[in-house]
Amino acid sequence: MPTPHNRAKKSDVAKTVLMPGDPLRAKFVADNYLTDARLITDVRNVLGFSGKFNGKDVTVMSSGMGGPSIGIYSYELFTEYDVDRIIRIGTSGGYQPEIEVGDLVLATTASTDGAWAHQYRLNGTLSPACCFPLLEKALKVAREKGIPVHAGMVFTSDLFSSYSALGDEGWKQWARMGALAQDMETYALYCNAAYLGKKALSILTMTDSLINNKSLRDEDRMEANRSMIEVALGLL
Repeated sequence: MPTPHNRAKKSDVAKTVLMPGDPLRAKFVADNYLTDARLITDVRNVLGFSGKFNGKDVTVMSSGMGGPSIGIYSYELFTEYDVDRIIRIGTSGGYQPEIEVGDLVLATTASTDGAWAHQYRLNGTLSPACCFPLLEKALKVAREKGIPVHAGMVFTSDLFSSYSALGDEGWKQWARMGALAQDMETYALYCNAAYLGKKALSILTMTDSLINNKSLRDEDRMEANRSMIEVALGLL
């Protein structure tokens, strides 16, 4: 049944969805990795494609930016489309010196400054976790491919670090507590998966280091996501 945010039919969507933030990254995956790829939704230019990878059904659909956006799309995929697993393929800012630009970060848990979990009325602070079997397999795939990979907590923020009024004071406190990187979506995705009894994993390419200010060049960013995409597809 289509929703206000997704025009796909239920039968159009695979049980596993790869979810980048960028609609053009979804198209990049469809164009470069999937066979028989077809556009299944483009509401608000949030592009979704379904096809096959090595004979296995898969959907890739963008989430937009931020927790509320991925929260809406992932919730609908889990509940209206009966998706079992969402694998986020996103970008991140690095918090630790050992993480080089282009390395992968697997989010074991997510902390946040956002309010997504307030809806659950928990008597405490929730740090939702990934699906461990997906994490375990992703580590194995990355190591077999010789891809530099790190696993640990990420910090999901409503604030883009470069524009935060807190400046360095904000992110350095989270780095001190062990956060490997910052994104804007993992926390809401992991909360939805936990609440609904589904599976999720965030695989992040570290594109911009807050430690040394190294960044991928704009013209290299799409191609630099290939390692992340290939690890995600290795989980099918």
